[in-house]
Amino acid sequence: MYKKVYVEITNNCNLSCNFCIKNKRFKKYMPLSDFKKILTKLNGYTKYLYLHVLGEPLMHPQINEFINEASKNFYVNITTNGYLIKNIADNKNIRQLNISLHSFDTKYKISLEDYMDNIFYVVDKLKNNTYISFRLWVKNKYSNEIIKLINKRYNSNIKKVDNIKISKNIYLNIHDEFIWPDLENNVHNNNGKCYALKDHIGILVDGTIVPCCLDSLGTIKLGNIFEENLENVINSKRYLEMLEGFKNNKKTEELCKKCNFIK
Repeated sequence: MYKKVYVEITNNCNLSCNFCIKNKRFKKYMPLSDFKKILTKLNGYTKYLYLHVLGEPLMHPQINEFINEASKNFYVNITTNGYLIKNIADNKNIRQLNISLHSFDTKYKISLEDYMDNIFYVVDKLKNNTYISFRLWVKNKYSNEIIKLINKRYNSNIKKVDNIKISKNIYLNIHDEFIWPDLENNVHNNNGKCYALKDHIGILVDGTIVPCCLDSLGTIKLGNIFEENLENVINSKRYLEMLEGFKNNKKTEELCKKCNFIK
C-alpha cells in the first residue's frame, strides 16, 4: 500500500509562475475513460489520490466528474493555484484542498483582494467536508498582505510566517521554496534518502509511471499504467534498484542526484 498516488489529470496550466519548472511535454487532458482504468489498476495499492503532478487540475472540463468517480473508492486530494477555485465550489467529495497562494501575481490581471475573496467564498462552502491548506512560500512578496487578509477573514492573529491551524479544518502551511529536480540544475548529491516508491508514486497524464510528483518531465519512466500491471513495475529491476538505493542512502538515478527536496 502506498500512502498516496499522484495522478496527473492534465498537464495544462492557466498560469506561468516564475518558480515553476514549466511543462515541456505534449499538453493533454486525460479522458474520463482512461481515468477509470487507472482507478481500477490502483485499487488495493492506496486509498489516497492526489489529482496533480504538473499543471492545474481545475482546468480540466470534467474536474467534478473525476473527483466524484475517484471518491467512490479513494480519498481525493487536490492542489490548485486558486484562480479557478469556483469550478469545484459545490463538490463535497474532496478530502483535502491545498491552495498555493504563492501563485498569486498581479500580472494575472486580478487584484489580491478579489483573488482571496473567491478563495474564501469556496472555502466557506467546502470547509465542513474538506480539510483546507493555505500554502505560502516563506519569501513570497505578497505573504504579508495575504496573511493580513486571512487574519481579517477569520479573526485570527497570525503575526509571523508559521504553520498554524486557523479554524476548524483550515490551516496555514509555510514552506521554503524548493528547487525542481532537473538534469540541468546545479544540484548534485549521490547520497540521500527519499520517500518515493515506498510512500508514493506518480502517474502522468499519458500514463507514464514516475517515482514521485517532482519528476514533472517524466525523466524516470518506470512503465505505463495503460500498458502493464502495477505489480510488474514494482518488481522491475529499475524500481527495485532505486528503492534499495534509498534504503542505503544512495541515489541511483541521475535526476534524484539533482534533487534536494529532502535535505
